[in-house]
Amino acid sequence: MLETSPPEIFDCQTCGACCAYQADWPRFSLESEAQLAAIPAKFVAADESGMKFENGRCAALTGELGKHVGCGVYAVRPQVCRDCMPGDPECRMARKALGFAVDDLPEPEAWWT
Repeated sequence: MLETSPPEIFDCQTCGACCAYQADWPRFSLESEAQLAAIPAKFVAADESGMKFENGRCAALTGELGKHVGCGVYAVRPQVCRDCMPGDPECRMARKALGFAVDDLPEPEAWWT
C-alpha cells in the first residue's frame, strides 16, 4: 500500500478532512509500544487512546482544511492514518461530514493498479 497520495491520483494535502472528522478518530489500535512512544506526547490525547483533537481537528494537522494541510507527525503517524486512502469509505465519510466534494475522488482501486 502506498504511504502517500500521489497528486496524479488525489492530493491529500489539499484536503485534511480525515484529520478533522471527529474527536474520537483516529484511535490507536494496531500500534506497538515503540510506535506509540515515537509520537510526541503533545499530540497524544490525555487518555492516550488516540491523537489529541483540538479546535475541531487532530493536533498534529497543520495548515488550512480544504486548501493546504500537512501532518506534523507524518513519519510516525498512527496506523489508522496510514490506512486511510483517497476515495475509501472513511475518506468519503469525512469529506461529506465537512461538506467537501466526493465526486473528484478516485476509486480505491486506483491505489492498487
